[in-house]
Amino acid sequence: MKDLPFRIGHGYDIHRFGPKRPLILGGVEIPHNRGLEAHSDGDCLSHAIADAIFGALGLADIGHFFPNEDPSCKGLDSMKILEKALQECNSNGYSLGNIDATIVTESPKIGPHIQSMKAVLSKALDISPSLLGIKATTNEGIGGIGNGDGIAAFAVCLVLGEPT
Repeated sequence: MKDLPFRIGHGYDIHRFGPKRPLILGGVEIPHNRGLEAHSDGDCLSHAIADAIFGALGLADIGHFFPNEDPSCKGLDSMKILEKALQECNSNGYSLGNIDATIVTESPKIGPHIQSMKAVLSKALDISPSLLGIKATTNEGIGGIGNGDGIAAFAVCLVLGEPT
């Protein structure tokens, strides 16, 4: 059976807030009184995007490539995770088409930081900012996210090419 010249992937990540950490989303440090608990830098937006790329390629999830048990991944900059996702995409004969992502949080307000995130992520992923959609919403006070316990992110990506 022949592979498709395009594929779609979906990614999701969630982290709870924790003290004494910077809040990093989309590679951008966002002013807030708490950061996100994680083995890496906790950038759930970048993690969701990476998982979407890995998923589109039919590969394992982010934990396969960057296991929590690996001490070298402690505090890892999520731009390295995106670098690996892009490398896998290209080495499998694909290139990124576009990415659409949503951040879910009650606070902080994400809107003022979206353009900065698009600039950082589009550079890291070697795509035009016009091919990267980032939106933000709340959980309307429902559940853990709605109670202000953390931040979640969803991402969908399209990859294009002739698979190897």
